[in-house]
Amino acid sequence: MKFDNNNISKHPFIIGVTGGTASGKTTVCDEIMKRLGHKRIAIICLDSFYRPLTKEDREEVASYNFDHPDAFDWQLVQNALIDLKEGKNVNIPTYCFKSHSRLEETVELCDADVILFEGILSFYTESLRNQMDMKIFVDTDSDTRLSRRVMRDIAERGRNLDSVLFQYEKFVKPAFDDYILPTKKYADVIIPRGADNVVAIDLIVQHISSKLSEKEFLRKSQQL
Repeated sequence: MKFDNNNISKHPFIIGVTGGTASGKTTVCDEIMKRLGHKRIAIICLDSFYRPLTKEDREEVASYNFDHPDAFDWQLVQNALIDLKEGKNVNIPTYCFKSHSRLEETVELCDADVILFEGILSFYTESLRNQMDMKIFVDTDSDTRLSRRVMRDIAERGRNLDSVLFQYEKFVKPAFDDYILPTKKYADVIIPRGADNVVAIDLIVQHISSKLSEKEFLRKSQQL
């Protein structure tokens, strides 16, 4: 990883976090936030950038591939990360998984020291990877990921077991093999077992803390 000492005091430290569906990406981000404590930290989820489904897509939603790269608005993602990297305020969209639409409400992000950008395809494009100061791949057993996916989609997204399993076999597993697993090679850090790997998370937090300390030192130096 390379850091520009002239810019590190001005711009947020952006961390990409990826891995298969239900691998524990969000939990890893939560643990990092908890350990960093009072620091100004924000989490952006790639899911917020799903394209709204058309009326025809909603009518055939069981056959829609939410794990394919085409399901995301990549230009909107790219613009958001570039603006955040430049220290600008950004309005993050809100996506509703029940109506499969983008809501009018947005979440404003501004003045963060650390930004965690997590999602199944966070490393998919080179332009996104270039905005990241650290890249983390959360590596969790496929059976564990499937069981978590089933429970989550039934409880939080109003789906039944048959539809979840159908979607997993037809779309989720092939997408992991074709689009997500190949991006593992871009990771700076691989975390086996997700948030259960306390040692890995502690080491990541130590690294982030050292970079934040460096940033604060440079900020104070530039004010002298």
